[in-house]
Amino acid sequence: MCIIYEPRGKAKEYADLAVNIYKGCSHGCVYCYAPAATFKKRDVFVNNPCPRIDVIEKLKKDAVKFKDDERNVLLSFTSDIYQQLNTDLNLARKTIEILNGKNISVTVLTKGGMRATADFDILKLNKKNNFAVSLTSDDPEESLKWEPGAALPEERIKSLEIAHDIGITTWVSFEPVINVEAVYRMIERTHKFVDLYKVGKLNYNSHSKTIDWAEFLINVELVLKKFNKPYYIKKDLEAYRTKTAA
Repeated sequence: MCIIYEPRGKAKEYADLAVNIYKGCSHGCVYCYAPAATFKKRDVFVNNPCPRIDVIEKLKKDAVKFKDDERNVLLSFTSDIYQQLNTDLNLARKTIEILNGKNISVTVLTKGGMRATADFDILKLNKKNNFAVSLTSDDPEESLKWEPGAALPEERIKSLEIAHDIGITTWVSFEPVINVEAVYRMIERTHKFVDLYKVGKLNYNSHSKTIDWAEFLINVELVLKKFNKPYYIKKDLEAYRTKTAA
């Protein structure tokens, strides 16, 4: 089984290639689709994360096959490479080193906060690398409710600022969106050190029905344009533009 793979469906909007080095994730996000997608019981997925079998050796072989590939590799979709487990195993660093060593650039997408900064020294060496953070709330209590094991919002924001200050390209994923007012505030809070915003919606959760997505699409674009920030609207949210026009 290949470690480097081409995402399909909705994931394809975020990356042409991806790597998942861990199975399971201790962040325990309430909205997470990964347990179902990987056919694992939620309690096992959250409480017993582990590395994929022989992941580093398999990655080394895949990296040879993908050497000099211009497509960026996202780390990762079905888990977080900077969950607590990585502090002991340090597989995130090895993964970045292996891929960059074969001239393959990477994007780190994480809710791990300051844990990720330990690898900024190598991440900054390749100018095509990116550091991205998922932001869902600026309220610590709300964050703990939805993402109990992840770093708190301010810590994630701080990691973005540090990355930007040392020359790493940064972006923010507003997906899932659980609090639209928080999104507007976080754009204002982060726009000086974020290079790109990717905006989606909340799926697979009943809370989605409480949000007027058409209104959110209009308002979030107004805020992003106010600060003259590049952005990408994911297809699930973009669909509400068509519905509004109709």
